[in-house]
Amino acid sequence: MTTPLLAGFPVVVQLPVVWGEMDSYCHVNNVVYFRYFENARLEYFRRLNWFDFEEETGIGPILQATQARFRRPLTYPDTIWVGAKVASLAEDRFTLEHRIVSQRLNEVAAEGQGTIVTFHYVDGKKVPIPEELRRRIAELEASRKGL
Repeated sequence: MTTPLLAGFPVVVQLPVVWGEMDSYCHVNNVVYFRYFENARLEYFRRLNWFDFEEETGIGPILQATQARFRRPLTYPDTIWVGAKVASLAEDRFTLEHRIVSQRLNEVAAEGQGTIVTFHYVDGKKVPIPEELRRRIAELEASRKGL
């Protein structure tokens, strides 16, 4: 099950809000939202089959920057959906947009972005996004048109 609030996101993961993620203010600690983004980001990479691509080429993802905008506090118990989609694509990096939706609230709880740089780990430097990876991103992003 998903929500119209995530229409257009080709990758959506469902996660439980865990009691231990709350802080002394009785809502999910802000650091945890970045873990939620990470779960969706890694699922995005998995669907690109990027980890096998990295084994073949040495080119993998590295997170350059991340940000979040907190809109509604999450609390236990709840289930959330976390979406990921490409917001922009450049020569050696792309930006993933994230959105967290609370099932209990039926509202957007947070939005954020992560900038991912294509990095050649053996050489220790960033590289242009390979055409094969661009093709995979385009294919995955095209799948969202049916949502």
